[in-house]
Amino acid sequence: MMQDAVSLETKTIIFLRKTLSGASKGETQTSEEAPELNRAAESESDVQRSSSVNTTWEPDAPPFFVIQGLANLGGEKMILFVVLLLGYVIILAGNSMIIFVVLTEPKLSSPMYFFLSNLSFVDIVFTTTTIPNMLAGFLVPMKTISISGCFLQMYFFIQLAVTGRAILTVMAYDRYVAICNPLRYTAIMTRPTRVLLVAGAWGFGTFCTMPPCSMAWDQTYCVNVVRHGWCDLSSVRRLVCADASVDNIVSISFALVALLTTGVLILTSYVLIGVSVSRMGVGQGLKAVTTCAAHLTVVSISYSSAAFVYISYRVGNFSPEVRIVVSVLYAALTPFLNPIIYSLRNKELRESIRKTLTRIRPGAVLPTKD
Repeated sequence: MMQDAVSLETKTIIFLRKTLSGASKGETQTSEEAPELNRAAESESDVQRSSSVNTTWEPDAPPFFVIQGLANLGGEKMILFVVLLLGYVIILAGNSMIIFVVLTEPKLSSPMYFFLSNLSFVDIVFTTTTIPNMLAGFLVPMKTISISGCFLQMYFFIQLAVTGRAILTVMAYDRYVAICNPLRYTAIMTRPTRVLLVAGAWGFGTFCTMPPCSMAWDQTYCVNVVRHGWCDLSSVRRLVCADASVDNIVSISFALVALLTTGVLILTSYVLIGVSVSRMGVGQGLKAVTTCAAHLTVVSISYSSAAFVYISYRVGNFSPEVRIVVSVLYAALTPFLNPIIYSLRNKELRESIRKTLTRIRPGAVLPTKD
């Protein structure tokens, strides 16, 4: 145990020395740092290096990643910390309320609300994989994460992002069946069918995530400073010692599969819905469009934010800090807005939330007049 601790400490000091010398060339070591580094080097000659960590990791690098985050913001970090914390609390509260209301209100037993509660669950777990770690990074001088923890975070971030879009696709199909085949809606959207559709969404997320993450795990890394707010796949890949062009191609290919497959299916559903609505009367068509308004709004925000993140990573003028902020907005915006959009656009859900709040705290919510 003592030898492992000394080895880890030595690796950290050597790594920091390399990082500092590479980041600011021409700077010399201070007289206070030199004795400490000399003692570390002497201890390293007497201690056998640990080989229990990832075998693809360079032997001179510490067995963890350093998350750089927004370390260069200075005093502005605390403002961002408060904003991010409040946003995360609202995400947890809003989406948890939707799940609770759907589970407890009998009139919200339709397939649409079943899919909405699953989307809320995905949003909660999706934001939990990144935001708490970012918040912790604001409070410590150097935020570190273990190698296994980094790749788990990377996997769940991508997998949940794809699963969320797959559930949005399922919700689009649900609206298509409800509007274009209303007489067969209950026969098609049975309980087993709903469960199968949600399971397929999770399976699709796993299918699109496993290959790029597995390839990243098998790579050899020379540097362990991740210039991002969390273990983002593209940011971690930049630390690879060898050529990672094949990894880039595989990653982009599966990203395109995820985005294009879900996007085309959603677009096809709404084209068919539009054709069906055009054949209805004005009143009936307006009612049908109203039931799709919330979903259309969420889909538009989700895909536009994803496109903006993609552009920011391909444009060289953006600083790493700007890219991190854009990524945080992408990760938090849709989960933050989902409960608000569906509550404002859906009268049944809004009334159920009001009734639930009244039961929890009588008199806290004023009755509404129809």
